[in-house]
Amino acid sequence: MANNSSSKTSFDNMKYEIAGQLGINLKQGYNGDLTSREAGTIGGNIVKKVFQSYTGNQYPQYDTTNQSK
Repeated sequence: MANNSSSKTSFDNMKYEIAGQLGINLKQGYNGDLTSREAGTIGGNIVKKVFQSYTGNQYPQYDTTNQSK
């Protein structure tokens, strides 16, 4: 069985590190003052970082500026 407290600590550290890099004030405990965009940005960057560490590849980037209709 995996050690959940170690995983949770690692995840929390990553969450606070990413929030700090993005300039988002994330505090321990309740963070209900965050906008949905800020929370989503933190979560999206966590996914990118986990993907990169798991595969060793850069997360795929898509060009959304030149989409045909």
